[in-house]
Amino acid sequence: MRIGILGLGRIGAFHAETLSALDVVTSLVVADPLADAAKAAAERFGAEIADSPEALLASGVDGLVVAAATDAHPALIRAGVQAGVPVFCEKPVARTMAEAVAVRDTVRDGAVPVQIGFNRRFDAGFAAAREAVRAGELGPLHTVRCTTLDPAPPPAAYIAASGGIFRDCSVHDFDVIRWVTGREVTEVYAVGGNRGAGYIGEAGDADTTGALLTLDDGTLAVVSNSRHNGRGYDVRMELHGFIDALAVGLDDKLPLRSAEAGVSFPAGPPHDFFMDRFAAAYRAELAAFTEVVAGGRPSPCTVEDALEAGWIAEACTLSRREHRPVPLTEVRQA
Repeated sequence: MRIGILGLGRIGAFHAETLSALDVVTSLVVADPLADAAKAAAERFGAEIADSPEALLASGVDGLVVAAATDAHPALIRAGVQAGVPVFCEKPVARTMAEAVAVRDTVRDGAVPVQIGFNRRFDAGFAAAREAVRAGELGPLHTVRCTTLDPAPPPAAYIAASGGIFRDCSVHDFDVIRWVTGREVTEVYAVGGNRGAGYIGEAGDADTTGALLTLDDGTLAVVSNSRHNGRGYDVRMELHGFIDALAVGLDDKLPLRSAEAGVSFPAGPPHDFFMDRFAAAYRAELAAFTEVVAGGRPSPCTVEDALEAGWIAEACTLSRREHRPVPLTEVRQA
């Protein structure tokens, strides 16, 4: 199949590398506002260059990968769908939930599939945890803990346009909590602080946050996030049930060290970058998209899924601002 890629920054270039290595992908067509980025991808992966999204879609692509700036996501998703081309788009669907709802309404009939990039659904550990929960191995859950700690914050320009830590970072935890447990969040209470880079607080954001989520069966989920984690990139999940408990992310590259005498775990170098921790998941995610393009499976992460995680982020943003619990019904739009 022939795949188009719009946006060739860090993640777009990685997607080009991944797709070029798949046997089912016979050719790539790329476009980027920066001509040098498109030229570099063309030279490295033997891709064709299109001078605009319209030209790319007119070139006969079978699927479209959107890795452009967030502001461009809604228009590019719509363009792909209107051209009848299945779309993979990195999260978020749009900068605001109102825009995301409008995109959902555009694609709601499902005639052209859209897959949103929540890569943790394709990580082997999270997938195994989901299967364990579905099989009843843990018994009914009572507590879930999720952690995403970045080793260092992104630049000030990124922070200013990110929509805030809950929408940009925590949303991955919110999505995987829904996906693994199969439950919905009914209420949140969130707090945040600023003890690191000054420009984060100046942008009205927090660099470290905690959120308590109540799920629809009474399970409590605790989500911890930070832009500053000196030892590395730390992503984990714990699931505690009445029969057993299970953890995701306890490998030898876990960025923690033990204070207990005689304990050598974890023994390896810590994860220090999200591409290091989730490289295999990103590849599996795009392999799944080629199956969507071929008509072999439905979208494994729909626009509707992305909106559900987005509502949780909206509720946490409001909760932190107003220092109170927020039910999801308060922020959700029809």
